[in-house]
Amino acid sequence: MIQDQLKALNLSLPPIAPPGGSYVSVNVRGNIAYVAIQFPIQGDEYKYLGRYGWELSTADGYDAAQLTALNILAQIDHYVGFDKVEGLNHLDIYYQCAVGWDEAPKVANGASDLFVKVLGDRGTHTRGIYGVDNLARNFSVGITSSFTLKA
Repeated sequence: MIQDQLKALNLSLPPIAPPGGSYVSVNVRGNIAYVAIQFPIQGDEYKYLGRYGWELSTADGYDAAQLTALNILAQIDHYVGFDKVEGLNHLDIYYQCAVGWDEAPKVANGASDLFVKVLGDRGTHTRGIYGVDNLARNFSVGITSSFTLKA
């Protein structure tokens, strides 16, 4: 079903990116799956590098957050399986921007909208949005997430 939703949106899951350090991509504790920070990576290509309001537009940010959300779904599919997901709980969205740029909710909606379109009611969630001085490899956005799994 989720693959059908993605196909209907003309989207597909990217290959999973390996962790960038000494941690696991998905950690399951009880019935909660925690997904480590994901970035806008397509295969081996780092995309959307820089700061919003400087090198990147808000529209770029929406697309970057959407690609990052696809990476989250790819991790869940690989390590847990969509059939075991009860729903998305929470997103923490980190972004880099120029001084004075203040459109972070529009960027975050790139991920939020995708989860609702693909997962339906299971994709509704809470979120936090945080402007940071620097993200690894100059990524413009990074997202951590948690999912409740079926018992």
